[in-house]
Amino acid sequence: MRREPFAEEEVRRDAFLGGMAQIWQPKHGLGYRAGVDPVLLAAAVEAQPGQEVLELGCGGAPALVCLGARVGGLSLAGAEIQPAYAALARRNIAENGLNGEIYETDLAAPPAALKARSFDHVLANPPYFEEGKRSAAPDAGRELALAGALPLADWVTLAARRLKPRGTATFVQRVERLPELLAALAANLGSVEVLPLAPREGRAPRLILARGRKGGRAAFRLCPSLVLHAGACHLEDGDDYTNVIKAVLRDGKPISFSG
Repeated sequence: MRREPFAEEEVRRDAFLGGMAQIWQPKHGLGYRAGVDPVLLAAAVEAQPGQEVLELGCGGAPALVCLGARVGGLSLAGAEIQPAYAALARRNIAENGLNGEIYETDLAAPPAALKARSFDHVLANPPYFEEGKRSAAPDAGRELALAGALPLADWVTLAARRLKPRGTATFVQRVERLPELLAALAANLGSVEVLPLAPREGRAPRLILARGRKGGRAAFRLCPSLVLHAGACHLEDGDDYTNVIKAVLRDGKPISFSG
């Protein structure tokens, strides 16, 4: 766990969404750095101006900042166990001119102030790996982001408890853990939808976006895969994202589960 704040020389400010969001992150090799996953997660949240949004395990808040840059007037909140990343999250929220509060907390025992609140949307990018089932990352802070001790079902339960009626919880996760995630969603939420994220046309999905609604009654829906990269293989330097994904990553466009 990273407790001491990052020194100024340990961080860099990166542009997201074509510069709409400016996010401080650890430099390469010094901690967890956001890739496209939190950006895709934020794009899948159907928030409207004036709503309240909570991210569980927010890290330095790249997803919250991207969501706030796309949808104005949100009240943002994040929960993060690592003090150094919580401090980065507060800095990123403030320097992007957003309205938000970061709770420095273990998700297994959230504070009374957080438990007293309810939200229109909850989002989370839980660790992709189970603790002790892979080679650990050399940086302790990055390792905690990749393989936390809290069971995936507990993330979903906490999200459901913090939702207002008809509110949504949205997750990004590895496809291997989909059965576990679906079981937790079915036990806590309704109207569950899954959007597979395929690396290329004809390739099996590696990640999924999943969403459930508190009090939802619609039948489970498996959406057609959203393809991330154009072409059958990577042929040249530079990114080869599809036009849909380019619009999400560069222009702050939303992702629709409806296609």
